[in-house]
Amino acid sequence: MAESEPLVVVSVADGIGRLRLNRADKRNALNEEMSDQVLHAMQELELDDAVVCIVIEGTDGAFCAGADMAEANAAYEAGRHRFNPSAYAAARVGSANKPVVAAIDGPAYGAGALLACSCDIRIASDRARFRFPGSEYGLVVGAHALPSLVGGPMAKELIFTGRVVDAEEAARIGLVNRTVPAEEFEAAVESVASAIAASSPLALEWSKRTINTAITGGNALAVEQQADLLLRGGPDHKVRFGAATKRVTGR
Repeated sequence: MAESEPLVVVSVADGIGRLRLNRADKRNALNEEMSDQVLHAMQELELDDAVVCIVIEGTDGAFCAGADMAEANAAYEAGRHRFNPSAYAAARVGSANKPVVAAIDGPAYGAGALLACSCDIRIASDRARFRFPGSEYGLVVGAHALPSLVGGPMAKELIFTGRVVDAEEAARIGLVNRTVPAEEFEAAVESVASAIAASSPLALEWSKRTINTAITGGNALAVEQQADLLLRGGPDHKVRFGAATKRVTGR
């Protein structure tokens, strides 16, 4: 990668905003500069009304190898004991109002696995691999996100052992929504993202808010009722519902 190339590349087309990690020589390991660029890119995509769905992807057969260990170790040696920029990047992705799809083609380790878990939907190629090695390094990484995806006992196994999870197992235990052969990967990601992008942005935002509230044990019914009060009868609902009615009834 040339020095002048950005570490994060953003593009928008057909309602889909793509955030591509672009540090292939380091298997897209998150350093401080790349993490900052993820924050700015997410802000840009969230503020863009043309973007309905966000896709986060890697390059050259790697999603994200994790945090930049050399940079982190240098920061610790310099006395920056709270140095953890990759956590801010993952947290920003997780706080997005718009749906976020992780397109995982290759390793997603440590902070990279956490970044994937921070997305709403995970599509993996059969080359994908996951690992949560935090406990090996004396850290807790991903323990808050994993239980809602794979359940408590499996989350404990993956966190406690730090073992590698291949793409087939990831789909079986619910770590990813689906695993597809490498040759079908791009089409599968495009299919999911396009289906999301065709939906109502307002309905997607409120659906995500309701589901997240349910996952975290909040009053999801109250949130859904609030959404109904705000959306039902509004211009977006009327146009979309009217079009759907014509398709179904022919009038």
